[in-house]
Amino acid sequence: MRFLLLCVSLPFICVLSLQIDSDLSLWQQGQILINQELDQSYEQIDWAYSRLPRLVMALLVGACMGLIGSVIQQLTRNPLLSPATLGSSSGAWLGLIILAVVWPEGQSQYQVFAAMLGACIALALVLMICGVRNLTGLSVVLSGMAVNLLFGAIAIALILMNDQYAKNLFIWGAGDLSQNGWEKVHWLWPHCLLGLAILGFAGKPLDLLKMGQSAASGRGLNVAALFLVLMLVGLWMLSAAITMVGIVGFLGLVAPNLARLIGARAAGKELYISTLLGAILLVVADSLALYLNTITFEVVPTGLTTAFLGAPLLIWLIQKRLSQQDKITYLTHYSKASFTSTKLLVSGLVLLVIVLLALLTHMDNGLNFRWPDEFAWPIRWPRIVASLAAGAGMAVSGVIMQRLIHNPLASPDLLGVSAGAVLALVATSGFLGWRIGELGPLVAFSGSFLILLILLVLGSRFRFAPAPMILTGVALSAFIETLVQGVLMKGTEEVYDILRWLAGSTYRVKPDQAWVLMLGVSVLILISLSLHRWLTLMSMGREVAAARGVNVKRAFILLLILSVSLCSLVTSILGPIAFVSIVAPHLASLLGARQVSTQILLSALLGAGFLQLADWLGQMVIYPNQLAAGTMAAIIGGVFFMLLLLRNRSVS
Repeated sequence: MRFLLLCVSLPFICVLSLQIDSDLSLWQQGQILINQELDQSYEQIDWAYSRLPRLVMALLVGACMGLIGSVIQQLTRNPLLSPATLGSSSGAWLGLIILAVVWPEGQSQYQVFAAMLGACIALALVLMICGVRNLTGLSVVLSGMAVNLLFGAIAIALILMNDQYAKNLFIWGAGDLSQNGWEKVHWLWPHCLLGLAILGFAGKPLDLLKMGQSAASGRGLNVAALFLVLMLVGLWMLSAAITMVGIVGFLGLVAPNLARLIGARAAGKELYISTLLGAILLVVADSLALYLNTITFEVVPTGLTTAFLGAPLLIWLIQKRLSQQDKITYLTHYSKASFTSTKLLVSGLVLLVIVLLALLTHMDNGLNFRWPDEFAWPIRWPRIVASLAAGAGMAVSGVIMQRLIHNPLASPDLLGVSAGAVLALVATSGFLGWRIGELGPLVAFSGSFLILLILLVLGSRFRFAPAPMILTGVALSAFIETLVQGVLMKGTEEVYDILRWLAGSTYRVKPDQAWVLMLGVSVLILISLSLHRWLTLMSMGREVAAARGVNVKRAFILLLILSVSLCSLVTSILGPIAFVSIVAPHLASLLGARQVSTQILLSALLGAGFLQLADWLGQMVIYPNQLAAGTMAAIIGGVFFMLLLLRNRSVS
């Protein structure tokens, strides 16, 4: 009955969608469809060659995304997986960017193959990290998120270095269904025919798979072949859809979960209902985008409205499906050796060597070393000071958040706090017309604190258990990233300023900004050290802290404000810096830093050295071009984070 209601509602929704921003009556629209005759008026031509193919494209792409999401979730038996959380969407987008940069002449013929290759590489990385038999836990989502951040950093670097070839690719990041004819529809629908094969033949094998891999194999099912074939078919459809309209998030994750909520139990039925729901959701989201276009007189990408509808649904599903005692955990492995002052001294000496490399290295006539002259000195020292301060600040921010929330994976970039600062700065810059570098830390702090409040409200139900907190942060980050992509799709010169800032570059840091950052981070780290007793007791549990006389509520709020302030201060000047707040605390733990004060000090040194090394490598590896410090840190940190997950898999 519910399936029948969905089938009936789809044409009704389509008819309503066609009425948005159209002066044609239903009768006139019907005449165009039946007779296919136009009187050459603008309204009729626009409706027949723009609005109608856009609707068909929404139906095709939405159906593909819903079907792909259902296939992935049934194959892995993980309701939190989709092309986006597996990293395949970002892999496909990176493949398109590489093709545009390396071989722009081949875009017309080979885009889908480039997208397919990128999606397959992303999936292969995720499977390598977590294993084919370990796709039901949080590790696969974390692996996909790491791949997303890694590929995103590479994509930003390629766009900045080759903007003349990649300008048209901004729209792919935002997801736009605008059409000016039927060519794209005619290209896409044959690629979607593979979905009919899945709908017709995959139901029974997937039903067998629900019994478990051993039971399914005992019934004669080749599980490996089924996984390989269905995944490849799904990735091909995904690549074709992304090639035509760009990244449209959340559909592949939300549609299958909604299908199960309305009663789809059998595998085949879930495939059908998820496909139908994907089409309905995208038509609704695209209708909302069209309506916003008419009242704002700006191009609102469909990917933005899809995220606007999908993110709350995803967060609701996370809250509904995960409990406080979730079984999705991550192990923090401390070194068996105790921490000594020698390790702190060695870390300081390594940091000094990295600073000297950054200060003395020159590449004008090959690699050589000399003291910077009067022209190089005013450029170099602000970069070095900013890198050291930003790395230390992000590292200490990660230590505080991990200790406070009792979550070894908590960090400003994983929980969406950094994304909140990015959104506040980008939105303020867009609305007020100010350059993004001129906005102060208070703007970034407001965005970070807003996201943090949302996380605390949503996470308090589970007492800040790892899985719900991380997944909610991922959902919020994905939503914010879509909003930022909607700003970037304009492709103006101001957008490139924002993009350079998003890359986390130290190149444009002014001397006064460097000193403000160093002074602010130093003061906040000193405050963190002075509050080490609070943080120690809070990390042992709220009951223990209260028994020792700590005002738990006040301590919790003040320490969170301290962590967010460090993140916001760094983000407002350098831009988002990914992974430092995870890499440095984990390295400190591996070196044996168990006490709060020693972990803060060692993490600050390691974070400063890590970001300074990333900045120096970014200047050296592709000289005379440069990679931003944030981009290089994301690449190195993303690889390190994936190795941490791989190590966790082998140990556990």
